[in-house]
Amino acid sequence: MGKVICPWNLITDFVTDAFVGYGVPREDAEICTDVLLESDKRGIESHGCNRFKPIYIDRIVAGIQQPVTNFEVVKETPTTAVVDGHDGMGQVIGKKAMQMAIDKAKQYGLGMVAVRNSCHYGIAGYYATQATEQGCIGFTGTNARPSVAPTFGVEGMFGTNPLTMGIPSDEKFDFVIDCATSITQNGKIEYYERIGEEVHPGTIIGLDGEPVSGDAGEALRRIRKGTAALTTLGGIGEALGGYKGYGYAMIIELLSAALQDGAYGKALNGKDENGNLVPYHLGHFFMAIDTEHFVGEDATRKKVGEILREVRASKKAPGAERIYTAGEKEYEIWKQRENSGVPINEAVQNEINETRDALGLDYVFPWEDGYTPYVKEEKITAHIERL
Repeated sequence: MGKVICPWNLITDFVTDAFVGYGVPREDAEICTDVLLESDKRGIESHGCNRFKPIYIDRIVAGIQQPVTNFEVVKETPTTAVVDGHDGMGQVIGKKAMQMAIDKAKQYGLGMVAVRNSCHYGIAGYYATQATEQGCIGFTGTNARPSVAPTFGVEGMFGTNPLTMGIPSDEKFDFVIDCATSITQNGKIEYYERIGEEVHPGTIIGLDGEPVSGDAGEALRRIRKGTAALTTLGGIGEALGGYKGYGYAMIIELLSAALQDGAYGKALNGKDENGNLVPYHLGHFFMAIDTEHFVGEDATRKKVGEILREVRASKKAPGAERIYTAGEKEYEIWKQRENSGVPINEAVQNEINETRDALGLDYVFPWEDGYTPYVKEEKITAHIERL
């Protein structure tokens, strides 16, 4: 069947109701849905509906993620805080933690919150944008299950560890860079498996030190078994700067664990010594810098916009149509999808149907017989677009 477009109102209501059906309080469920679908709105399909069931619903069912989030502040100063998420919903923990950092920054100029015992918090760019929407520079990172090898290594020792920052701009979209410190990430390999695409050369290294190629599903299984690992930005070895990606990955690993005395590396693989599933106990950090404590939000946005426009107007390579800056492509994808919906591949269609049927929810989707247009007047927006 291929991909089918599902209207935003329909998928928003369904995902929210499904989270509620599995025990997430409705207010928290709305946050989880907002984070999840913001990924699809930006065209980052690896972290949107693609992960709804396997990363969130299935983990709740398995008992390794708590649907009711206990957001405990274990230490706090005027500008910093340490939070224990008690293995609750990562999106809820992430949004509350970043807002805490923003509130501190609004009062003192800078705020930072470190989190322990959390779960997958979705696209990191959501939280960076949360800061820029409020006139702050936002910086966040998270550790993850070990799947990336250090330079000159072949063993997965740390996660894909995104290095994510948002800076307010006067354009229709803020400067938001959200990318893994590995060449690709687990979610992308999972997505390739679902759509039948092979892994890209140089993104995965085997125990023999050679690149892994071919079937994405098999490559993913090898990563899970520890017989292959993702490579850092710059690739295998040092020739193309692999040590740089390795260094940036380590910065995120250290900031995600050291400031809250949490788990790291192999302790984040989600299994105990007997192979039983256990909570991931992920760590995150969130930093906000209030632009009003410097030259002011308006002046900051204006200067950032000037720089971005000057870069985009620079001389282009032969054959290149345009130069982009971070956040621009995501904004344009949202404008393309704004009035249509999210493209859902066949594998995710089946997962959505399965979740609906398990909960007994009364939804019919565009890929099913008997579907009629889902009419709801509420306008769906995206955080990537400045309103």
